[in-house]
Amino acid sequence: MSELYRMLAFRELGDERGNLIAIEGGQDIPFEIQRIFYMYGTDETMVRGQHANRNSQFVLVNVSGASTIRVCDGLGQEAEVRLDQPRTAIYIPRMIWKEMKDFSRDSVILCLTDTHYDPDEYIRDYEVYKQEMQKLVK
Repeated sequence: MSELYRMLAFRELGDERGNLIAIEGGQDIPFEIQRIFYMYGTDETMVRGQHANRNSQFVLVNVSGASTIRVCDGLGQEAEVRLDQPRTAIYIPRMIWKEMKDFSRDSVILCLTDTHYDPDEYIRDYEVYKQEMQKLVK
């Protein structure tokens, strides 16, 4: 079985002025960062993601608000994680199906990846994903 996810906890810095969290690629997360993007303004009824990536690893942080992250391997292993603290994150390895849902009104998800955007590495059809995963385990 492949690793579905790993929870990460970042060190909170700060003082009486407020909090600060620094995230360094290769140290606080298990890869060097090549791309950063964020999602916000998502209605609570929407489901985002709904894909797997052949080459990219991800770290997702809800820097504001909350959301639920569902991950699965297409072989029967799945989990859901609620992100609701800016000091915690979920690491998602390559070839893991991911969905983001149950967004709070103020949800902002920061996404860090180890690759530049390449639409050809995305698997957006769950049935195709399951077939590819079956081939990987044979």
